[in-house]
Amino acid sequence: MFFCTFAALIIIGILGMKVLIASDHAGFEMKAFLLSQNIPGVEWEDLGTYSSESVDYPDFAHKLASAVSADPNQYGVLICGTGNGMAMCANKHADVRAGLCWSTEIAALVRQHNNANILVMPARFIDKCTALDITNTFFTTGFEGGRHLRRVEKINLKDDE
Repeated sequence: MFFCTFAALIIIGILGMKVLIASDHAGFEMKAFLLSQNIPGVEWEDLGTYSSESVDYPDFAHKLASAVSADPNQYGVLICGTGNGMAMCANKHADVRAGLCWSTEIAALVRQHNNANILVMPARFIDKCTALDITNTFFTTGFEGGRHLRRVEKINLKDDE
């Protein structure tokens, strides 16, 4: 049984938001842990995978990123072994800003400076309590705007612009 920072559970629970979550087989156990936390006020929508049997991570990354791309108020969490494959797939979608985070500092910065709307975590390189802390930081940190806004707007430039 894992015991993580109780304050993290309270803070993220205040938000009252629906969060999409998906993983591949390497991230399944960490995803199951996050879902098991029953965080008050957070409604998780699990988009798979539903076991540790080997799957192709792009299938789950594209499914979640498509939903985030279609709704500017939607956020998501993707988890795989390194996080890199999920981030690469997710960032192919318009208006998606998926940030790979392995620390709370990185999680805060991808929200503050990049207005990330998908949190990506590397299950093989962080423990479950760290994942919970990163998730808490990501969802309780806002976008700073200002000089960062014009930079974020340039992310979605089309090839012909």
